[in-house]
Parts: sequence; C-alpha cells; structure tokens
Amino acid sequence: MWAFTAYAWVMTTVCAAWFARRFAADRGDVVSVVDSLAWQGGVYAAWLPAAGIVWLLLRRYGTGAISMLVLYQAGVLIVPLEALVSAMIDAVFSPGGELAARTLGRLPIALLLYTAIIAIGLAASNHERVQAEKSRARALETALAEAREALAQAAEAAPERPGRRLMVMAGSRRVPVALDEIEWFGGADNYVVVHWAGREGLLRATLQSLEGWLDPRVFARCHRSTLVNLARVRETQPLSDGSWRLILDSGAEVVTSRTYRDDLLARLGR
Repeated sequence: MWAFTAYAWVMTTVCAAWFARRFAADRGDVVSVVDSLAWQGGVYAAWLPAAGIVWLLLRRYGTGAISMLVLYQAGVLIVPLEALVSAMIDAVFSPGGELAARTLGRLPIALLLYTAIIAIGLAASNHERVQAEKSRARALETALAEAREALAQAAEAAPERPGRRLMVMAGSRRVPVALDEIEWFGGADNYVVVHWAGREGLLRATLQSLEGWLDPRVFARCHRSTLVNLARVRETQPLSDGSWRLILDSGAEVVTSRTYRDDLLARLGR
C-alpha cells in the first residue's frame, strides 16, 4: 500500500510538473525543472496526510455504509483545506491572483483527488480482506486434515480404550456412541445434544465440561453453544459477513461467527 502511494506521488508529481512548465510557457513565464518538481511535489505531498486519514478510517470502520458516512463527513473538512493549501503553494511559485479565487479553482481537483484516494483505499481494504480470508481458509483446511489424522491415530493406537464411547439418552434408552461417529454437540442448559449418523440424543453434562474432556485437536468450539468434530467437516464455505459455514458428513450445517472463527484458529495454533 505504501509502495503504491509513493509510486503514485512520484508519477503524479512528474506529470504535473511537465504540465506546469508547459502552461507557464504558454503565458510567457519560465519555470525551471527543479521549481516545477518542487511546486507540484509540494501540492501532492500535502495529500499524503489525507490519504493516511482515509486509510485509518477504513481500517477502523471497514468498507460499509458507516465508513462511507464517516469519510463523507471527513471530506467536508479535508477537501476545502487541501484546496486552500494547494492554492497557497501555487501562490509561492506563481504569484498573482487572489487566494480565494485560487482556492475556489482548486476545489474540483481536490474533490476528484479525495474521491480517488477513497476508491484506492476501498480497493486496498477489500484486497487485504480477501487475502486474509484465503489465509484463514487454508489454515482451517490444514487443521481439519490434522484432526482427521489425530482421530485415525487414536483409533489405531487404542481402538477399545475405555472412554472412547459416550452413553447417550436416545428416547427411553441409553445407547453407546463412539466419539469418532459424533459430528457435533449442541449446548442446552445442563444438557448437551449429541448429533451422530443422522440421529440425536441427550447427555447430562455442560458443554464447557465436555469441551475440557475432549481432544482439542478433534473437537473445537465454533459457537457459544456448539462443539464440532473437525474430522467430520466435509466442506467449508466462507459467508459474506466473514463467518464460515461448516458442512458435515451427514449434510448437517453449523455456522461459526467471525469471533469464534478466530478463536477456533487460535486454539488450533493457526
């Protein structure tokens, strides 16, 4: 972003300096190369703080309607101020004319530059967000693969180990359910709803206590009231609001919000 800003400033300064010398020659004035570069370099360097403000506002408020409103309000101050600064710099290198008239003449250009800076900032913010989402998606896919491997290794090392099954209340019966068959747990006060193979049952426990007992490489919290078996996640789909939809082997779907998405990756060491 900063490299592009530096490139844009240098190229704009060079092009504007060439036009400044040409316009001066048409009026019979002589402006040296050094003076023209200093003149236009100063005019457009004055926009660098404005570009920094726009970038900070985009980082703070995102790219939605609130951000656009804040940027519009900021522009009410930035555009006239930049026009005034540019007019003052013009007066130094090209004396003559009233400052108010120069400022008014600079307003359309200032408005155009402010709009261009916002457009570039929006493009950069969206690019950064897309790259971050891709990075998180790759990290999640890696975590899912490791969860499947951990589950397979545990089953191979101790296929009959006590505690690898839960006694779940299904109707009037208690049935044993293997941990590797469970897709997800849903919290319901002092009970946990166990979902496996298209079926569901109740377990008298809290989700928090169950989470502390399960293998964190395999089972992870993806919502305040949901624990999911990562080895049973068949597909992940990013949603427009930054959350993820996790599609399980049975076709069931659970959604993890942005907050729990980041917590999930952090817990998995991503």
